[in-house]
Amino acid sequence: MTTSITMPQLGETVLEGTIIRWLKQVGETVQLDESLFEISTDKVDTEVPSPITGIVDAILVAEGTTVPVGTEVARLRGADEAGQAAGDTVLSPAIDAPVATTTGTAPEKVGAGAGADAGAGAGATSERAVVKAPVGSGPRSIVLSPVVRRLAREHRVDLSQVPGTGDGGRITRRDVERFIQAPPETGLTAVTDIGPAGAPPTAVTPPAAPPPPHPGAAPTLRVVQPVPGPREEVRPLSHIRKQIASHMVASQHAAARAWTVIEVDMENVVRVREREKEAFKAREGYSLTYLPFVARAVCEALLAFPDINSELRDDQQILHRYVNLGIAVSYEDGLIVPVIDDADTRNLVGLARAINDLATRARIKRLQPGEVQGATFTITNPGPFGSVMSLPIINQPNSAILSLDAIEQRPVVIDNAIAIRHRVYLSLSWDHRVVDGATATQFLARVKESLENWDFAEDLGT
Repeated sequence: MTTSITMPQLGETVLEGTIIRWLKQVGETVQLDESLFEISTDKVDTEVPSPITGIVDAILVAEGTTVPVGTEVARLRGADEAGQAAGDTVLSPAIDAPVATTTGTAPEKVGAGAGADAGAGAGATSERAVVKAPVGSGPRSIVLSPVVRRLAREHRVDLSQVPGTGDGGRITRRDVERFIQAPPETGLTAVTDIGPAGAPPTAVTPPAAPPPPHPGAAPTLRVVQPVPGPREEVRPLSHIRKQIASHMVASQHAAARAWTVIEVDMENVVRVREREKEAFKAREGYSLTYLPFVARAVCEALLAFPDINSELRDDQQILHRYVNLGIAVSYEDGLIVPVIDDADTRNLVGLARAINDLATRARIKRLQPGEVQGATFTITNPGPFGSVMSLPIINQPNSAILSLDAIEQRPVVIDNAIAIRHRVYLSLSWDHRVVDGATATQFLARVKESLENWDFAEDLGT
């Protein structure tokens, strides 16, 4: 029996998703709950597990394609089923786009969003384009996907010059991208389009030289795109990196960002952590870091200074009487901010558990969209990477963000004597539209006082 796999509904406000990467190819076995493909929404990147143990029978949506929730993206068949019935659709295992062939006589229609070029309507038929096969290529090197055809057309690439690394020598999107970045020095023939089956590539006619400017005419500004040099690498922005870029630029335009920093004596926290870290790790299974201590003090201070825990909506300031704490997590694709809901109701151990859980799942792309939205305040933690003092960009629509930098031993003057103490700079970026410098400084002073004087033993159960 064939099981249809559809684009999942990842949150009430998420209406579509983009296939970032297929983790299994046609013909491969996938286990129940094993990751089948990776998707990206406007909220989060995540991996989608298989609902059954079976064999990938068809891939219907290309990598890089955005489709509505509910769109069929793949089909699986039971692992004990062999072969396929006449007329079943067989799609290329190449990841960059589907190419449909059939064991029957008529090609199957592939609906909108199933890997067709942007703008194709529902019911568009997948087709095969034929080009001159590269020397030494495999039997499927002339089978081209819509994405490959579009890239070849946009960059005027002769696909007969592109070696295919896909199944049976098929040319994939990545093959074309690599060729564009580093084409062979000789033998390159530009083409403008890849026609239907049997049609040869259309050669590009070099454009005629522009006429000389009229005497006395104003000079024309010509924009020249720089060509990467021999020691440069062209790296297209990933979907998540584009989202980060958009959000950061929007924040810079929206907020009147100001910055305040305070130095905190962390000797109290360091002593508690040193005393409890072995027992904590044995009990919880992961290390006790400094971040939960700071998060605990921040949550208490946010309730005392609600302006820092607010947001601006049109001409109204919304004061949150609760703390949904965003924790910035760095992972291989960039940065993501999972959220601890009602963080102000948790003690230090509860915060440590939530931080560890969210950070772990963020790095393996198992977060849900609802876990990366709704933050009222954000903490970023570049300290483990060696940062001493940071100026973070505010996570909109928050009014402030706190940076926890490296905790270092420094010489300080205490009671007219020089002592060596563990110290840290806590940096606060804040939106001057709703927060003033006095409030920002008082908030940081409250956090400082808590970290330097609180007895955390009760929170740790000791």
